[in-house]
Amino acid sequence: MEAHWDAHKERLRAYIISKVDDLSAVDDILQEVYFKAHTRQHTLKSEESMGGWLYRIAYNTIMDHFRQQKPWEELPDYLEAPVEDESEQVYSGLVECLQPLMDELPDKYRLPLQLAELDGFTQKQVAEQLGLSLTAAKSRIQRARVKLRERYTDCCAIEVGRSGVTDYYPRDSQRSCTP
Repeated sequence: MEAHWDAHKERLRAYIISKVDDLSAVDDILQEVYFKAHTRQHTLKSEESMGGWLYRIAYNTIMDHFRQQKPWEELPDYLEAPVEDESEQVYSGLVECLQPLMDELPDKYRLPLQLAELDGFTQKQVAEQLGLSLTAAKSRIQRARVKLRERYTDCCAIEVGRSGVTDYYPRDSQRSCTP
């Protein structure tokens, strides 16, 4: 093993240098390659494949080196979490209002809309799930959107700006836009 190691040592070192920018880590990695090769030489199938075997060990050791590195710095504790954007808060409130209104829709429209919009199914998957043709599923989803929009605009007034919905409030004191 020592004779083969000496024959490949400098080329392995050059290979490691080409992959790792930190020169102080190169010799540590090379030593780790030697240790792994020495302890695993029983896995070597033939001496003719010694070079490729050593390079494979070197490659894996380099990958282990990078996995152990933290590519980021920990943020200090005094930094606060970002404040949720006001339009995002309005949007979140608006989404909470939709579920009760969706529940009022007939199952024929509510189920396809829920699968498509809330559960993230494609329209084709909705059709398969509900045993409908693709055309029927698309039609029901579209009709459900229209019915939901009608119910929502009957319930709440919506203010729309450049970034989307900016505010909403109940139209009728009997019915609320909040859950």
